[in-house]
Amino acid sequence: MGNLLISTRLFGTGVVADQVDEERVKVRRISRGITYYYTPFSGEKEPTSHLTNGSTDPRPVSSPSPSSDPSSSADCPLSPLLSGSQTQSDFASTPRPLVLFFSWLGARPDAVAKYRDIYVDRGMDVLVVQSNVMHFLWPRWGLDYGLEILKVLEDSQFSGRRVLVHASSIGGYSFSQMLTHISEGQEKHSSLAKRVTGLIFDSLVVGTMEHMAIGLGKTLAPRFEGIVKNAAMLYFWLFKAHTADLYNHSIQVFQNKPITAPALFFSSDNDALCDQTVLEEWIDHWRKRGVTVESMKWKRSIHAAHMRCHPADYFSTLDKFLNSLAFPPLEVKKNI
Repeated sequence: MGNLLISTRLFGTGVVADQVDEERVKVRRISRGITYYYTPFSGEKEPTSHLTNGSTDPRPVSSPSPSSDPSSSADCPLSPLLSGSQTQSDFASTPRPLVLFFSWLGARPDAVAKYRDIYVDRGMDVLVVQSNVMHFLWPRWGLDYGLEILKVLEDSQFSGRRVLVHASSIGGYSFSQMLTHISEGQEKHSSLAKRVTGLIFDSLVVGTMEHMAIGLGKTLAPRFEGIVKNAAMLYFWLFKAHTADLYNHSIQVFQNKPITAPALFFSSDNDALCDQTVLEEWIDHWRKRGVTVESMKWKRSIHAAHMRCHPADYFSTLDKFLNSLAFPPLEVKKNI
């Protein structure tokens, strides 16, 4: 996980303007924490965007101040991606698959870019979703954020696309918050559930509340990991009805997810944030439900950095999985 300042981790999405080759990839900010990367079709004009900060710069605006509600997007409404001479039909004529990438907490832009470019190089567009720790510490804000993500995916700009979900670490939690809304309104969201054709889970945080607390310690303040862990456990106990109970509900939704697309898990035996026994139980449960599940597990690796630690295994497994879903071939990156 990244090493951003604690204040940024606590109250911001950690969104930092990244460097993109804009001759090849275009960038549009949709809302706080959600950024769209796409490649225009040959001969198209670049779609204009009404940015929320009033600028013509397509890069993300600064993170919210510590006093703001991180779940609220009232000051950062959805930004229309298509206007002027560019119409939805231009995209819908040959809609590209859309990757919904849920990044890990405090992810650095250059690290996220390595994952984004994997899919861009396959001819796919990417929505990068970045969460902040308050979405986790106060789950109702996380649920609000999950609904915001859902609305983006159901907007006409994306509604005709096949969707591939790639969630890393706490990104799996953000995905579960979106799943909660789908499970509570399956008829309303049935179209989206059917459009999701694959799920990739990398370094999920799985297990007890202690595993979650350990994850916070390692992410927020590695030098004070023990203190943060104990403080988190006390917090979970004091606000059980608003935290632990909602976490358990999210876990139940995830285990019995309303999306039954094939899934791929990346994990390692030495990951302190993941109870492998529980993860294997989840995988077995899904397989018994008829879900196709593949997995790649290493004895030793680094949380949310399997691609960097084991590039050959990672790309080989990912390529095989994506090919089984009939996505374009993978261009293997040599420099990770």
